[in-house]
Amino acid sequence: MRIRYYIVLFLGLLSQVAFSQNVRFTASVSKTQVGTGEPFEITFSVNAEGASFVPPPLRGFEVVAGPNVSTSMTSINGNSSTSTAYSYDLVAPQTGEFVIEPASIVVGGKRYTTAPIKIKVVKGAPVQQNARSGSSQGSGADDLQQVSSGDIGKSLFIKAIVSKPSVYQGEQLTLTYRLYTRLGIEANQLDKMPDFNGFWNEDIKSKTPYVQWRTEVYKGQAYRVADIKQVILFPEHSGDISIEPMAMTFVVQQPVPTEDFMEQFFGNNVREVKYQAKSNKVTLHVKPLPEVGKPADFGGAVGHFTVNASLDKKELKSSEQLNYKVTVSGAGNLMLMQAPNAIFPADFEKFDPKVTDSLSENANGVSGYRTYSYLLIPRHQGNPTIEPVKFSYFNPETGRYQTIATPSFSVKVNKGPTENNVTAYADDEQDITRTEKDIRNIKTDDVDLSKVGQGFFGSIWYYVLLLLGPLLFGAAYAYRKWYEQYNSDIVKVKSRKASRIAAKHLVNAQKQLNAGNSKAFYEAVFRGLYGYLSNKLNIPVADLNRENIVAGLRARQVQEPLINQLVHTLDLCEMARYAPVSGIAENEVFNQSKTIIHDIEDSL
Repeated sequence: MRIRYYIVLFLGLLSQVAFSQNVRFTASVSKTQVGTGEPFEITFSVNAEGASFVPPPLRGFEVVAGPNVSTSMTSINGNSSTSTAYSYDLVAPQTGEFVIEPASIVVGGKRYTTAPIKIKVVKGAPVQQNARSGSSQGSGADDLQQVSSGDIGKSLFIKAIVSKPSVYQGEQLTLTYRLYTRLGIEANQLDKMPDFNGFWNEDIKSKTPYVQWRTEVYKGQAYRVADIKQVILFPEHSGDISIEPMAMTFVVQQPVPTEDFMEQFFGNNVREVKYQAKSNKVTLHVKPLPEVGKPADFGGAVGHFTVNASLDKKELKSSEQLNYKVTVSGAGNLMLMQAPNAIFPADFEKFDPKVTDSLSENANGVSGYRTYSYLLIPRHQGNPTIEPVKFSYFNPETGRYQTIATPSFSVKVNKGPTENNVTAYADDEQDITRTEKDIRNIKTDDVDLSKVGQGFFGSIWYYVLLLLGPLLFGAAYAYRKWYEQYNSDIVKVKSRKASRIAAKHLVNAQKQLNAGNSKAFYEAVFRGLYGYLSNKLNIPVADLNRENIVAGLRARQVQEPLINQLVHTLDLCEMARYAPVSGIAENEVFNQSKTIIHDIEDSL
């Protein structure tokens, strides 16, 4: 046994040594000698799944862009590996020799550091050896014209950037689609937006109707940059989840070489070119929530939260209303978590809570609070206690579950006007007292009696009503059986309700159309059609995409022209939600959507 123990110990130590030897965390720079004001890039790369990345202080340099995080995964003969790179674009404002201190990251519970890097900064920008003769290295708006023809892909592209390459299930992260361009843009159109299958997503609404442009240096070149869309994602399951690219079509001004001095002087040597750009495909590693230490009352909350409770009164009479509120505040998946388990005294009549949200979405995620309002009615006098409400959540930073609780509340319930000397809550056992009002004396004199058949008792109506009870009971029983059978098939129930749900969205679309809110109008029409198709075709919203919709309608023998009309309307609404469209009458879109739903109902 002792020999076996040492063998196992030795193999464990050997595996740890092998793992630590395979981990490489390095730092590299594009240049070790730069001029003042000349941008260069530093990259920190790790060939494993890391956490808690800590960059160096970067003293003596200005960060003009970053951190830009990129993750790649490879699989060779069934062996998968992950590598992550954190890059910064830096500029040195002063000459001298500077040292970039080590960065650090945690891999497998062990912290790794990079080697320091020396950078020599000289006065002015040195001439690059591979620069074309006669070309200038400018920056800003003037540098945007220094683009050779046929090089659009390097001068205009979209990057999909995630705030975290690895998250827990239910943990929020931000996905940003960032446009880089060194060309003038005349027009744009959204071609395809990812479906975000496997995620609950919330769009970050811009405070301004126009994108905010800025200038950034990327790989030594100056670009005009704008964040064209930001989405908050909540992974619904663990594993590696991929997000397909976003596609847009642009009409750009491409420089054309010319020897005409007048065209060069007035800047007319450009031509308009149509170009489609696609973002990079993003793969996220989603870790499952640990089973170790999971509380029994865990309701799926992931993030950072606090909880507190309040009562509108602490003394009242029986049968009066009491309002009890539980508020969960913080940042995380507030809209997806279950209500806390609140336990009230047995003599309290309680109703389902009213849920009120006050949430905000920004680049840091979803934050705010959710309030559960309970209406309680104590039925008897006494001194009951409302026990604390426990709330459990998972903290992704610590990787552990945490349980917090509200304070308890003592309530004094006085005797109400409808309560008859019954004390449900008492410190000592008491007998129920009898008063002279409980049982009144039986009056025996002047009693007016009647024979059977002369009054209601024993009459024909008496027997009719006597038989009516069993008949109504039988009818109610038969109706209940029919109702249960009629609603036993969930698919059919959802299909029957599909048109009513779509009608609610279309009513909202009509309101937005009358108010002149174009974006909200297309959003309502899009949600109405998607909600209708999800219920009608029995396809979960998370799996609802163009391919599944077309396949579901074809399987139900819907005509191809109607399917094409539906797909065209969905594409139009999808495009109008993210980019303005012109030349389309919104009234026609609204009437066409109602006609499509009506025709599908007739076809099915």
